[in-house]
Amino acid sequence: VPLIGWTVKSDSPRQHPYDSGFKVSKYGAQQSVDPWDTDCGNGIYPNGTQITGNSPYDTSMAIGPDFVSDWIQHLVVRYGPAQNGGVAYYNLDNEPMLWNSTHRDVHPQPATYDEIKNKTYQIAAAVKAADPSAKTLGPVVWGWCAYFYSAADGCGIGPDYQSHNNTPFVPWYLQQMKAYEQSHGVRILDYLDLHYYPQASGVALASAGSSSTQGLRLRSTRSLWDSTYMDESWISDTQVNGVAVRLIPRMRDWVNANYPGTKLAITEYNWGGLESINGALTQADVLGIFGRERLDLATLWSPPSLTQPGAFAFKIYRNYDNAGGAFGDVGVRAVSGNQDLLSVYAAQRTDDNALTILVINKTANPLSSNIRLAGFSPSATAEVYRYSAANLQGIVRGEDHALSDSGFSATLPSRSITLFVLGKAGDAPQTLTITKIGSGDGSVFADSGAISWNGNTGTEKYPSNTTVTLTAVANAGSTFGGWTGADQASGNQCTLTMTSAKSVAAQFNLIPFCSFILAQTSKTYTAAGGKGSVNVAASSSSCAWTSKSNASWITITSGGSGTGSRTLKYSVSRNKTRADRTGTMTIAGQTFTVLQKR
Repeated sequence: VPLIGWTVKSDSPRQHPYDSGFKVSKYGAQQSVDPWDTDCGNGIYPNGTQITGNSPYDTSMAIGPDFVSDWIQHLVVRYGPAQNGGVAYYNLDNEPMLWNSTHRDVHPQPATYDEIKNKTYQIAAAVKAADPSAKTLGPVVWGWCAYFYSAADGCGIGPDYQSHNNTPFVPWYLQQMKAYEQSHGVRILDYLDLHYYPQASGVALASAGSSSTQGLRLRSTRSLWDSTYMDESWISDTQVNGVAVRLIPRMRDWVNANYPGTKLAITEYNWGGLESINGALTQADVLGIFGRERLDLATLWSPPSLTQPGAFAFKIYRNYDNAGGAFGDVGVRAVSGNQDLLSVYAAQRTDDNALTILVINKTANPLSSNIRLAGFSPSATAEVYRYSAANLQGIVRGEDHALSDSGFSATLPSRSITLFVLGKAGDAPQTLTITKIGSGDGSVFADSGAISWNGNTGTEKYPSNTTVTLTAVANAGSTFGGWTGADQASGNQCTLTMTSAKSVAAQFNLIPFCSFILAQTSKTYTAAGGKGSVNVAASSSSCAWTSKSNASWITITSGGSGTGSRTLKYSVSRNKTRADRTGTMTIAGQTFTVLQKR
């Protein structure tokens, strides 16, 4: 949502010639023009000086909190509030300390501490008023210099910094957000949001590069956490003896000291090389660091395509087996003896107690390593999944790896990401086998897991002691006949508790084609009435039928419903009228007519 106070004019052209902030016809000749619209200049005179005094109304219209409120109210009407699946997050503008360069046609003056605070108070409050369940992220600054200084200061101590108690911008900003909540009883900032692109030459937003650049890319992930790593970029030039960025711990320190409870976000980052195994190793390392260091939210600027190596860095955490297999959701302490060579990350899954261990070999050589376990008794073997330079097309399922209670030794191929999935002793997965039997057909659905079907037999593995509910649904022309082998069954549902491997059968029967013939279709009675019967012939003993009398003076006395062939009996009461009368019975869908004389 915009804090800058401007947005594109509602009547802005949708095709050339677009509105232009610096029209040549209005402001004179300029250094360069849009090749598709030569009346649209770059805002710089031929002598190199910038055009000033232009009108922001050339391209834009002024807006305030009402614009944001109306916009969010529209989204809430259309999609519901955040808590019900609507828009969940709102960034409070984007990189405001660059407004005077990226948006200088409407905001030529550098942004200051107080401008950002005041506009955040207005706009963030408008967001919360329109959707209290939505989350806000700010100040969304571009990078290192903007963490400490306003645009008015540049990248060093200036008058704006000094006039705010010599307090770096981000800590000061957090203090102001806390003060707002204390005064108004509303938290208007949910996430501290900083952008971060490693500034080492050739790393971010670039292809893999030379071997030295690739090594630098892998090392530079340490800037996210390591207090001993002096950044290998111009950032280290800003302080004597260099700078340890330690970004996520730094963010956490700032939050804890100035506005506890605020979550951490990095909504733009990029380490480059995503088209290569080098970028995949780096991205996998970054994701592991994000989890270990307890970052709450991150978004990669410019994701890889689904087939590029960088995509598999995500997949090995989120869907390593193409069946939803994922890295654990509860962090476990994991320490590498040398993180420049091997990175290791671990977490346990709450749904099946499995321990997942991800190891990244960053080197050009295979490495053998001992992986020691403490506080976890594994099953006999671990599943192994690997993405490596040997096969860039997909994650490969390796042979199961033998384990001991204390750990295991493994050889990690060069430039590889290896995931070990360790079951907990006593929690080995149990196989459920489902068989569809009978002459009919239908489907069986499980409330958890993904049943893999081969013809009429389906299988799935479940963690030991998992309770599974199955539901059978007959296809058209079939009916469900019942369960065999279930722990409990009721109607078309059954439950099983997977204390061991179990098998269950679902019977589906064909609904037979049914036809019926009446031995006679009518009978005539005198006024005295009487009794009668009708023989019903059915095409199958399983064919069900019913009957009813359509006249009050005709009563079905027995055999009026059932299956297969049978005899229906009825009686006809005395005719006390002075006229002939006709009545009918509907028997197995056929009409039987009774005529009674007067």
